[in-house]
Amino acid sequence: MSLIVVGTMAFDAIETPFGESGRIVGGSATYLAWSASNFVKPVNQISVIGEDFPESELSALAGRGVHLEGVQRKMGQKSFFWAGRYHMDMNTRDTLDTQLNVLADFNPVVPDSYQGSEFLMLGNLMPSLQLSVIRQLKQRPRLIVMDTMNFWMDIAMDDLLVTLREVDVLMVNDSEARQLSGEFSLVKAAKAIRKMGPRFLVIKKGEHGALLFHEDQVFFAPALPLEDVFDPTGAGDTFAGGFIGHLAATRDISFDNMKSAIIKGSALASFCVEKFGTSRMKEISAADIDQRIQQFVDLVNFEITLAG
Repeated sequence: MSLIVVGTMAFDAIETPFGESGRIVGGSATYLAWSASNFVKPVNQISVIGEDFPESELSALAGRGVHLEGVQRKMGQKSFFWAGRYHMDMNTRDTLDTQLNVLADFNPVVPDSYQGSEFLMLGNLMPSLQLSVIRQLKQRPRLIVMDTMNFWMDIAMDDLLVTLREVDVLMVNDSEARQLSGEFSLVKAAKAIRKMGPRFLVIKKGEHGALLFHEDQVFFAPALPLEDVFDPTGAGDTFAGGFIGHLAATRDISFDNMKSAIIKGSALASFCVEKFGTSRMKEISAADIDQRIQQFVDLVNFEITLAG
């Protein structure tokens, strides 16, 4: 049930219409690990941090079954930092500051102890670094899931297309799917993107749920209507962590099981947005997750009599 997670471990400073976070721990790999570790252990982490990254955060992750041998600490340097401000709709945001710091010359290394892992989650990162991790693995994982964003489509499309040929599942949001494919229809976009390599495509639509495409099959999962949304920053990574965590725990990569993975990822993402940073993810229990999943079931479950 071993899982490798690749991505950033960083600091964020977030402003929303409902408050400001100050400087808090974030990063794609951080959210991925907190989420996936609800279902599978170990989570084999690959990332880079500066001297300033809190030891207490590393200890908390280790206590969740996250292995940190693949996390490089650069003494005398600072961790990656991002600051952003969300608009009232909480779907659009402005970047206020980006400091690459240790990420500028990051060269991920797969430790020998991680070799043989059955599942690989490539968090949002430069496509060339994602590809580097894939090529370091002596044995191809049963499933490789990749997250990316429009920024890499703008500046590293050639590298992105090469990496796409090596992955099984791609995760993007709806605007990124349209940009990558050149198609407005998400159905046509899915067909075009799957010709680039991935057999499965997950299109995240934020508060409007998520779509899963495979061959001629489509599955839609709604997002749970929430009374309070404080910080959507790590929601996509938390969703991805729940998705890959469920698949790694069950070792079932069928389309039907990916439907369950979508729901579990959505449930965890719904917790993440309720507080700033990873704080809500540190509080939830297995019972909380089960109760939230039942809310998803209740949301879409109905009986109907067909006409005629």
